[in-house]
Amino acid sequence: MSILHIAILAPFIFAIFIPLFYKYLPRIHTGWFVLVLPTLLFIYLIRMLPTISKGEVITKQFEWVPSLGINFNVYIDGLGLLFALLITGIGALVVLYSIYYLGKKGEALHNFYVYLLMFMGAMLGVVLSGNLMVLYVFWELTSLASALLIGYWYHRKKSRDGALKSMLVTVMGGFAMLAGFSFLYVITGTFNIQEIIANADVVAASSLFIPAMLLILLGAFTKSAQFPFHIWLPDAMEAPTPVSAYLHSATMVKAGIYLVARMSPVFAGAAEWFWLVAGLGIFTLLWGSFNAVRQTDLKSILAYSTISQLGMIMSLLGLGSASAYYGYEDYYVIATYAAIFHLINHSTFKGSLFMVVGIIDHETGTRDIRKLGGLITLMPITFTLSIIGAFSMAGIYPFNGFLSKEMFFTGLLHSLDITQFNMQSLAFLFPVIGWIASVFTFIYSMIIVFKTFTGKYQPEKLDKKPHEAPIGMLVPPIILAALVVVFGFFPGLLEHTIIDPAVHAIHPAALAAGEHFGIHIYPWHGWDAPELWMTIGVIALGVIMYLTLTKWQKIYEFLRLHKKDPINYIYDYLLDGVIRFAKKVTSMQMTGLLRDYLAFMFIFVIAIVLYSVIRYDVFSIDTGNMEGIPFYFWIIAFVFAAATITVPFIQYRVAAIIAVGIVGYLVALFFVIFRAPDLALTQLLVETVTTTLFLLCFYHLPELRKERSKPKFKLTNLIIAIGVGATVTITALSTLVARGHRPFEAISEYHLENSYKLAGGDNVVNVILVDFRGFDTFLEILVLGIASLGLYSLIKFRVKGRDSI
Repeated sequence: MSILHIAILAPFIFAIFIPLFYKYLPRIHTGWFVLVLPTLLFIYLIRMLPTISKGEVITKQFEWVPSLGINFNVYIDGLGLLFALLITGIGALVVLYSIYYLGKKGEALHNFYVYLLMFMGAMLGVVLSGNLMVLYVFWELTSLASALLIGYWYHRKKSRDGALKSMLVTVMGGFAMLAGFSFLYVITGTFNIQEIIANADVVAASSLFIPAMLLILLGAFTKSAQFPFHIWLPDAMEAPTPVSAYLHSATMVKAGIYLVARMSPVFAGAAEWFWLVAGLGIFTLLWGSFNAVRQTDLKSILAYSTISQLGMIMSLLGLGSASAYYGYEDYYVIATYAAIFHLINHSTFKGSLFMVVGIIDHETGTRDIRKLGGLITLMPITFTLSIIGAFSMAGIYPFNGFLSKEMFFTGLLHSLDITQFNMQSLAFLFPVIGWIASVFTFIYSMIIVFKTFTGKYQPEKLDKKPHEAPIGMLVPPIILAALVVVFGFFPGLLEHTIIDPAVHAIHPAALAAGEHFGIHIYPWHGWDAPELWMTIGVIALGVIMYLTLTKWQKIYEFLRLHKKDPINYIYDYLLDGVIRFAKKVTSMQMTGLLRDYLAFMFIFVIAIVLYSVIRYDVFSIDTGNMEGIPFYFWIIAFVFAAATITVPFIQYRVAAIIAVGIVGYLVALFFVIFRAPDLALTQLLVETVTTTLFLLCFYHLPELRKERSKPKFKLTNLIIAIGVGATVTITALSTLVARGHRPFEAISEYHLENSYKLAGGDNVVNVILVDFRGFDTFLEILVLGIASLGLYSLIKFRVKGRDSI
């Protein structure tokens, strides 16, 4: 295992020690220990920039399940390194910010940082994995870790609901994505991402091309909050602000962007891919920006703005995919270039804004813009940071958001020249929708700044007396805001070091053909540039609409958008329907009676076995090869049957246990007679232990209440009993006859031949349990362990008087 593998797994390993730091060093904030890891990882990864900027890639392999083609391969190119730097760099700033945001009093900091490190490691695994199955494992870990972080304040119902919604939506998409990955494996015979990209023409010619594409996009759209799967993101704002700044601006929501970018070489050039990615992205941009304006909570505004910005990046990736059809000219690739540039910019200004909102909430006790105002003199540094972040998001010079917004307009205008994919009649919609959405982006950016810091100061509506945040809480947003300014004035710092390699990773065919993009980022396009006049129009109309906000904002009430996103009604209806259906099925199935549970299981076994026997016509009886049954066999079988039949009629516990023990020992005797000493020994040991334990427990229990009425005869019991017996008999007889006519060798022969050779054990049964079925046995132990921990937690909460959460 290489250092790169260890770097990905380091957050998981480090998380194991967090409870120890929290418990044995209580005077030191746990965040200081955590801060070391992402800082070191960022330094380690940034040293790879010179290598990656030359167009080279770094690969390391580690065999995991080679028989299935599942290996933990690390693949670092420009795209993977970009995301890894965002994950570790912003992760370090978020940890520093959280030290001052989350005080030690009353906070389970060890849980918080375990979840955070778990998420960090999972995201690194997603963006650096070269194998689809490994990527999927880390993908689902991000969903789990994010749900734990969103529900960190689990005593709040909204936090629990937000965690549930994010889990349901993203995991559903993850399952769909897994099916898409499976289709790619069926087509190409490999899970290796680069091998699949190399066989893109084989994928395109397959009948599974469209199903695989749709399922993979479903996973990407749910994770990156694209319409209509965006509804989980606003509810996720119930998480602590450091979580929002990390997960929902720079990392988790970008996982879907990463997946689309990584899979573009496989699917780009297809009309379906173009329209789904570009079309759904541009509509998400409009929907998010339009709904952000109606919000009154600062984090809700940022949530919908994140949805909007993600839609913008997604639409650019879709438009850039047209280059796979037309050729890798700068004219067509500029949309992809803008997507990567804005992805970086969005992480800087949005991360800063989330931290600013956290400062406002921390120092005033509210995020409601109706209660805020006049804070400019009380919190001047925070105001400056909000100006930088919000103006960059609005696309105002000289901040980095202005440059990527100009490139966004350029990409939209170039879409007018696309003649394929039936774009002739609909191409105009892209620049029109993009421009309208940019107007609303400008409006909500101004709301964040001026509704909070200007206007009338309302101390009576605030829970705290506002003051500037401590320097430790200000440093992380200051660093991000500084990057906003630096990248705005010196975008060349990013061009050849990280953007070019990332774009080449999305368009590897261009690199293979020796194409080197001549795209340069600069703020001035000339007075005749339509991008300039589009920006001027956005600012002019945005100022007018902001100043007249109260006059036209009632449109949201007219459209019935003033309460909540209408997609939430669909979600609530579906979730309520699932819960009602589950309760109905559960009430029918979980009766509390052991007899019913056994009846359900036996009926299912009878049905599935008899169906298989009839369906494949395997029922047959041939007694020609059977030997005669000795007389003592009949005696043992009679005693066995008598003991079994006696058990239900015994009224005393101890006698019933003894009867059951007799049955078990007779089974062991059968094993001895049939020359299976290993099985006989195992059966004797198990039977002795269980009988002894039952006798010890039941001896001390209260006596059974004597039944006044005799047990009633039930026909269904008789039918099920006869059915089980007949099923087992038919199966045994058919199997016995089929032994000489098997189309394949019995698995038992393999175990007998290899138990000692491969596992070093003579006891075949034990070898099967410990070695051949070792993973299955391990999972059984794991389930028992989880159940034990759950039981212990319930008892612990009950002892502390916490009967409900």
